[in-house]
Amino acid sequence: MSQINEYATLLDDAARTATEVSQFDPEGRLSLDQAYEIQAASIRRRVARGERRVGVKMGFTSRAKMVQMGLSDVIWGRLSAGMQIEEGTSVDFSRFVHPRVEPEIAFVLKHSLDGDVTGPQALAAVEAIAPALEIIDSRYKDFKFTLPEVIADNASSSGFVIGAWRDPRIDFGNLGLTLNIDGRVVQVGSTAALLGHPLRSLVAAARLSAQAGEPLQAGWIVMAGGATPAEWIKPGQYVSVEMERLGSAGFHVRG
Repeated sequence: MSQINEYATLLDDAARTATEVSQFDPEGRLSLDQAYEIQAASIRRRVARGERRVGVKMGFTSRAKMVQMGLSDVIWGRLSAGMQIEEGTSVDFSRFVHPRVEPEIAFVLKHSLDGDVTGPQALAAVEAIAPALEIIDSRYKDFKFTLPEVIADNASSSGFVIGAWRDPRIDFGNLGLTLNIDGRVVQVGSTAALLGHPLRSLVAAARLSAQAGEPLQAGWIVMAGGATPAEWIKPGQYVSVEMERLGSAGFHVRG
């Protein structure tokens, strides 16, 4: 078994069984291309088990986070149908290892986006927008990992919740939002935190997914990235996002 497939199997099994694993690249020697190859191979295992690809998620969409990580570009991961949690329902805490949550804005596409596109071209492909939550979960022991390791681990993406879809003609460039746990505000932010405008995140998603030979498809969801720092979640909580003009989305954490 090649090293790529070996690591892909390790991470896929870890995600499937909610089992933490030791770091395999603690010195960060893997290239980012190799890390994405591991991610892709891991997702192919899910598809082979019957899961369906439903979109992509963007990460490190904060300029400060990019600088902190020594990056000149965002990172991204792949979404599958098995990761979607219906809004307002419960998710079992035992599905995760180190789960945290981020408030986001989500796009759903009405036609494909392939390669380098402009902001207006990207917006023209959007069917609707919605407030959303992403559950991120590193499978690495003690929550320690390098940049290649987090990319290989599907950019930590583990679950997502989408609120009611809204008209994309709403100006969503700077919408205030709160992340709430049990009705208490724990983070305050704005959609402007996403590269200055969430549309830039969609443009980046089109470029990066096309470079990987997987252009964005009609019907796919694009999670634009965390608009605030992530918060740890625990059994028994109700987690929600409230977003100006777009409404809310939430889920319960079952113990």
